[in-house]
Amino acid sequence: MGLTIAFIIIAIYSTALILIFFYSLAQLNLLINYLGYKKRNEEAPKFNLLDPKEIPFVTIQLPIYNEEYVMERLLENISKIEYPKSKLEIQVLDDSTDDSVVDTAKRIEELKKTGLDIQHIRRENRQGFKAGALKEGLAIAKGEFIAIFDADFLPESDWLKKTVPYFKDEEIGVVQTRWGHINRDYSTLTRIQAFALDAHFTLEQVGRNSKGHFINFNGTAGIWRKQCILDAGNWEGDTLTEDLDLSYRAQLKNWKFKYLEDVETPAELPVVISAARSQQFRWNKGGAENFRKTVWSVITAKNIPLKTKFHGVMHLLNSSMFLCVFIVAILSIPMLYIKNTYGHLGWVFEVTSFFIISTVILFICYWFTYKSIQGSSFDNFVDYIKLFFTFFSVALGFSLHNTVAVLEGHLGKRSEFVRTPKFNINNLTDSWKGNKYLAKKLSPNMILEFALMVYFLFGMYSAVPLNDFGLFPFHLMLFLGFSFVFFKSLTSKA
Repeated sequence: MGLTIAFIIIAIYSTALILIFFYSLAQLNLLINYLGYKKRNEEAPKFNLLDPKEIPFVTIQLPIYNEEYVMERLLENISKIEYPKSKLEIQVLDDSTDDSVVDTAKRIEELKKTGLDIQHIRRENRQGFKAGALKEGLAIAKGEFIAIFDADFLPESDWLKKTVPYFKDEEIGVVQTRWGHINRDYSTLTRIQAFALDAHFTLEQVGRNSKGHFINFNGTAGIWRKQCILDAGNWEGDTLTEDLDLSYRAQLKNWKFKYLEDVETPAELPVVISAARSQQFRWNKGGAENFRKTVWSVITAKNIPLKTKFHGVMHLLNSSMFLCVFIVAILSIPMLYIKNTYGHLGWVFEVTSFFIISTVILFICYWFTYKSIQGSSFDNFVDYIKLFFTFFSVALGFSLHNTVAVLEGHLGKRSEFVRTPKFNINNLTDSWKGNKYLAKKLSPNMILEFALMVYFLFGMYSAVPLNDFGLFPFHLMLFLGFSFVFFKSLTSKA
């Protein structure tokens, strides 16, 4: 390997490490915000829902597409929402193309007989996907406020009573609640997903919201002021994460968002890796698309402070961290050989300490979010250590898949909105096998994931003849992560 190539590898590797380090510093700042936050929900002005004059009209939108397994559960749950029937309408925005349409229509007719104002809204095509369905429903919605729930979400019956009152403050455009997980302990995959989502819904959402930085409506389990949606330019389907897009456009127009950590809205996590893959791809590609679409507006905005701009840029770059992690992973083995070939470049390897520091920062940050939900006992801390390194390894295993998504997003390659299959899985005895919505084809990335599994096995082997075990733990986690993703993808077939 020539010295010029070695310097190029070192430069790219170091740049990726430094970007990861900046991301971890942003997370640390959010942790400080989170820990310093005093709950002020009770101080906010609120509607008095005991006074009929103060009860606003609410529309609940349920955007669905081929949800045979969860429709009955969803409609049963929504029908129990406690709110005056004269001030509530429900829109079932049904873009389904399968037989579930018939059963859904039948159940909606039954609910109408109970006095519920519920409409079954069908479109001729899926233009704009979820964003298009929400926009079409909004055009005829009677509500001043629009609550949105995906098909796998099960809000408590008093959900509207806990969220609607905060709109008394006319500057608030959105109230978002924390996601819960009805099948957290179903498998290693669901535990990892719950772990990552819990970090977002505690550390990130509270850390940003408590200081007035931009947060995002999470696509579901939240409620919008109709006027806010329209003022921000309405739903647009030009990114795969229409929720993040509209959130930023609204906040750039000075609308405030209210995040309620204490209001939990339970939902079902994907239990099969192909479903998790499609969800991860959509979220990460959508994040990169929104960076491309919105970052310049954030940077040049005159109405937001510098620190909010910094956190906004880091937020929009969240998914791009997978690209940085993947670069660091791929180049770590050449770096091992460079270190042992060019002794005089030894000083360069101090930059590796950035990755260790970043990992330690994330370990600390995620512990505080974990214990806020699971508790802080010694047993919980031991469980946390195991879960953190399992999560870290599997996140590394997803890095190729998510890097492809991020690159497509940054390069502007358009793709369809691929929904995440729902399973109606509540406990360990429920099975996902036979679900007709599961992807029948294996991901083409699997061949590369197998190759990377072998590549990082070689990385571990390389430590022996070079007598350099500094990167061995990293290569071990990469090997385990890609093995997990490869073998789960191979075996998780309907």
